Amino acid sequence: MRAVTPAIEATPGRGFGAEHGPVEDPPLKRALLRLVPAPRRQRLLGAVRGTIYRGEEVECPCCQSSFSRFLPHRGREQAKCPGCGSLERHRVLWLFLERETDLFERPGAMLHIAPEYALQRRLARLPGLRYVSGDIDSPLADHLIDVMDIPFAAAGFDFLICNHVLEHVEDDRRALAEIRRVLAPGGWAILMCPVDRRRATTLEDPTAMTPAERHRVFGQSDHVRLYGRDYVDRLTDAGFVVRAERYVEACESSSVARFGLRREDDAFGDEDVFFCVGSEDEEGRAQRSDSRPRRPARNAAA
Repeated sequence: MRAVTPAIEATPGRGFGAEHGPVEDPPLKRALLRLVPAPRRQRLLGAVRGTIYRGEEVECPCCQSSFSRFLPHRGREQAKCPGCGSLERHRVLWLFLERETDLFERPGAMLHIAPEYALQRRLARLPGLRYVSGDIDSPLADHLIDVMDIPFAAAGFDFLICNHVLEHVEDDRRALAEIRRVLAPGGWAILMCPVDRRRATTLEDPTAMTPAERHRVFGQSDHVRLYGRDYVDRLTDAGFVVRAERYVEACESSSVARFGLRREDDAFGDEDVFFCVGSEDEEGRAQRSDSRPRRPARNAAA
């Protein structure tokens, strides 16, 4: 395993986490959340909040519902869907899946690592899709899975989603090797992560051990690194051909507002989609062909 080269850039002086809300205590939070099973809790909250925020001003593409507004989340206004709880990255990803991939056009198997309720509830119902989810501790997951040691055979999945996970993983290069191993020829993986574009290189600090210190350095108490612009290089080193797309820029301005897509954050900006296939020979099969009709684009006027 190749050693990780330490980043040479200094951590921002006031602490990166100072911009990202109060320090959380993940163990306590998880214990409280488990008092009510996750799917039931999400349905209950969605029903209550959907009634409170009933309206037509904004629309969530994940749950296909409209509301008077999106809710704030970690200091960001208009971030969370009242119905399904989707965040900006989930809504961007769903639009990308609809418009830019072959997920809805061919049967196959999907592995969804660390499933988000907002995506899982739709993906699990897609006809022709064998949907498998896994996580190291999420009550939403079907299987107990450590992404550094995925317990499935090689080339078993045509599609894979691993969204905002790798920044939590002790050895992300080992995790990427496992993701590459289980991906079938012609398949694709979407590996979204928070990337600080102000940094050229990824910051990893093994001395940041406590939740408070990790929050200060990496922006969240359970993160173990802060990715820089070299994130694409890590994906490429793992054997992927990467299409990195700031997909919000492909959406009409009216859609950005109605779907709540833009993330007003000096560090991260918009949520980039990292679309990864196994090799150049496979890239054409995994992405849409320009000669094939696209699914109709959903915009604010739809």
